[in-house]
Amino acid sequence: MLEVIKIKIVIDAFGGDYAPTNVIKSAIEIKKELPNLEIIFAGNEKMLRNAASNLKLNISDFEILNAKDHISPEQSPREILKEKSESSMAIGLKALNDEKIDAFITAGSTGALAVGASFFNSKIKGVKRAALCPTIPSINGKFLLIDAGANLQCREDILFQFAVMGNVYAKKIFEIEQPKIGLANVGIEPEKGLSQHKEAYKLLSNCKTLNFIGNVEARYAPLGICDVVVSDGLCGNMILKTMEGTAKFLMKSFKEAYSLNFKTKLAAAILRKQHNQLKKRLDYKNYGGAILLGINKPLIKAHGNSTYKTLKKTIKQAVNCVEQNIVNEISCNIN
Repeated sequence: MLEVIKIKIVIDAFGGDYAPTNVIKSAIEIKKELPNLEIIFAGNEKMLRNAASNLKLNISDFEILNAKDHISPEQSPREILKEKSESSMAIGLKALNDEKIDAFITAGSTGALAVGASFFNSKIKGVKRAALCPTIPSINGKFLLIDAGANLQCREDILFQFAVMGNVYAKKIFEIEQPKIGLANVGIEPEKGLSQHKEAYKLLSNCKTLNFIGNVEARYAPLGICDVVVSDGLCGNMILKTMEGTAKFLMKSFKEAYSLNFKTKLAAAILRKQHNQLKKRLDYKNYGGAILLGINKPLIKAHGNSTYKTLKKTIKQAVNCVEQNIVNEISCNIN
C-alpha cells in the first residue's frame, strides 16, 4: 500500500462527462487504498448527496465545498472569472490557495482551467507561463508533451522553461535520471522552424543541465526518441489530439478487419490477448491526467470522459506529485 500522510486533495465533483458519479466512485475506492488521504469535493452539496444516495454510496465522511453550479465545456472559458465564479471548478481553484490543501483535480473544461488557474492561483516564482503536460504512450512506454494547449504562442524563453519543468517532472515522476528532451519542429535541422524555435534550439543546446537531443518531428515522438517533447500549446494540442484520433482509428480498423469472415474471426480469437494489450497501451485513460506545471501546487486535468478507474489513477498521480515535492523541485531549477 502506498503510504500517504496528511495529504488533502480537492476534486471538482462536477467536472467531466460522467460527473458526479465517477468522481464519487473514485473517491470512495481510493480511500480504501489510501485511508490517510483526505478528499474534498467541490460541487453542489444537495446534488452530490442525492447522487451518492442513488448509487447507494455513503459520502458522509467527505467534506463538501458547496458550489452553486458548474462550468461546461461549451461555455466560454472566461466565464469562470465572472458568471461562473462560484462554479465547482472555481471553488476548487480558490480552495487551492488554502495552505492546508495540497492539490486540485478536475475533468472539466481545459480552457476554463487554464484561465481560472492563471487568475485564482499563483505561479511558481520565476515561471512565466504554466503549461499543460500530459503523458502519452510511446513504443518505449510513454513520453511527456509540454505544452498541450494552455499557451498557443510561446517565445523561446518560455519554451526553454517548459523544457526545464518537463525535465523535473520526468525525473521525479518517471524516475528517469537524464530525460531526453526534444523540441517539436517541422524538421530536425537547427535552422528549421520559426524564429522562436531557432532561438529556443540555441538556449536548449547551451544548457548543460538538460539532455537536449535536438528538434523532433511529430512522427518520431511516439517512437520513443525522447522522454519530453517541448512545444507551444497550438502544435502540442494538435499532436495530442492527432495521436488520440489515430489510436481510435487503429482500434476501429482492427475490429472491422477481424469481423470480415470466419478466418479473420478465428485470428481475432487467437490474438485477443495481444489485441487487448495493445488497446490498453493506446488508451490515454490509462495514463492519468495532464498536470498544469508552473502553478504553486499540483493541479491536474483529467480527461473529460474519464472512468472512475482513470480518476483513481489521477488521484494517485496527484499524491505522487505532492510526495515528490514537484513544485519545490521546479522552483529550484527555474532561473
